Amino acid sequence: MATRDIYETSFDEDVQTDAESNQCPECDGQVITNTVETICEECGLVIDEQRIDHGPEWREFDDGRERTGAPLTAARHDRGLSTEIGRGSDANGNELSGQKRRRLTRMRREQTRGRFQSKAERNLAHGLSEVRRISSALELSETLRDQACRLFRSAQNEDLLRGRSIEAIAAASVYGACRCNGRPRTLDEITEAARLEQSRITNAYTTLNTELGLPAQPVTPSTFVPRLASDLEVSDQVRQRARQLAEASESTGATTGVQPSGFAAACLYKAGLEQGRWLTQSDVAEVADVSVVTVQTHRDTLNELAV
Repeated sequence: MATRDIYETSFDEDVQTDAESNQCPECDGQVITNTVETICEECGLVIDEQRIDHGPEWREFDDGRERTGAPLTAARHDRGLSTEIGRGSDANGNELSGQKRRRLTRMRREQTRGRFQSKAERNLAHGLSEVRRISSALELSETLRDQACRLFRSAQNEDLLRGRSIEAIAAASVYGACRCNGRPRTLDEITEAARLEQSRITNAYTTLNTELGLPAQPVTPSTFVPRLASDLEVSDQVRQRARQLAEASESTGATTGVQPSGFAAACLYKAGLEQGRWLTQSDVAEVADVSVVTVQTHRDTLNELAV
C-alpha cells in the first residue's frame, strides 16, 4: 500500500524511521533517525546531528530594516514561495506616484497570467483555497488546516479529482483530517461550511478513505462532549460527569449505531440534572444540531443503563 505510506508520512513528518542497514559503531545496537539526529537505541550514542536550520531567516540591517522569510506552508500551491506585488506604497510605507502604481498594476496582471504553469496547478490552487475557506469557517487550527491541504494534494497526486468536484474533494479533505485527528465535526457542519450537497461530500470522502487508506478513528459520543459543553458554558463538574456517562455507555456497546452528537447531548442533559444545572432539552438539542426527540430517546437509554 504505497499510497497509504505516502499519506501517513506526509501527515507526520517528525515520525522516527528505522535505519536497519546501519548499526552503532560502539555497541552494534539498533540505529534510528529522526528529523534532528541519528542515535543508537542501546547506548544512546549520537552518531549524526542535523545542522540545517529550517526556521525562517531573520536579519536586521544598520538602517533599522528587518528581513525575514515566512516558513513553508502546505496551504499554498507554491508552498508560499511566490512573490506578492504591493499596491499603493513601497517597502518603507511611502505612497507611490501614479506612474509607478500603473506600472505595478501591469506587473501584477502579468504575474497573475503566468502564475500557474499547468491546469493541474491551477486546480490545486483553487482546491487549497477552498480548504482554507472551509477551515476558517469551522475555526480549525492551522495544523489541522495544513493536514487537510496535504490530504488534498495526495488526492490530486493519485488522480482522484478526475470526474469529481474540486469543492467536494476539498470539503472531504477537511472532514477526513478532522476524523483522523479525532476532532468532533459532523457532516452537517462540513456541508454547511462547504455549501454543497451532503451526498457529494460523502461520496468524495468515501473515495479518499478507500483509495488513500485514511487512518480515521470511529467517532464516539465522548469526543463531542467537550465542544458541546463549551457551547453550553457548563461547569467542569458537568463536563466530567457527561464524559463519564458517555465512556461508560460506549463500554457497554449502547452507542453503536447512534448519532454521536445526539448521545453526547443526552449525556450533558443528564449530567446537568445530577449536578443541579437545569439544562433544557431544546438547548442541548440545538447545540448538537439534533431534535428534542433524539435527546429524549438517548436520555431514556442512559436511565436504563443506570451508569
